[in-house]
Amino acid sequence: MSTISPFLKLFLNLTMIQALTAKRFDSRLSSHGISLNEFMILFHLAEAPDEKLRRTDLAEKIGLTASGITRMLTPLEKLGMVKREANSRDARVSYVKLANSGKKILTESIATAEATTEQILAAVKSKKLEELSQMLIELGGTIV
Repeated sequence: MSTISPFLKLFLNLTMIQALTAKRFDSRLSSHGISLNEFMILFHLAEAPDEKLRRTDLAEKIGLTASGITRMLTPLEKLGMVKREANSRDARVSYVKLANSGKKILTESIATAEATTEQILAAVKSKKLEELSQMLIELGGTIV
């Protein structure tokens, strides 16, 4: 096999790290009854003005399709973590709003997410962490 470019090598390593960290987060967040993607949904809703977003905007923030976000929201709605809210100006637009139950789960799960993050990144020196964060922002990682 021929050697691969440093760009492909970086991409493949990022993909592997993403898969491994998502698995670790899913395992730890399961104690709160949520997955990493569900945590991200609750987080983005909590950060949004009035704690609500259009489904399409939420899907974009999570990195899912509109149908993918709808499939993820259905169980969260049934559990009362999020709720639908109609747009008073446009009946074609609806919002996803963070419910009190979702706020509670998010508040409880943030400590778990923080501890998991610290464990994953414990071996990384802070200067390298800042450089990596900057690189990810340059690649389009603008979550926070």
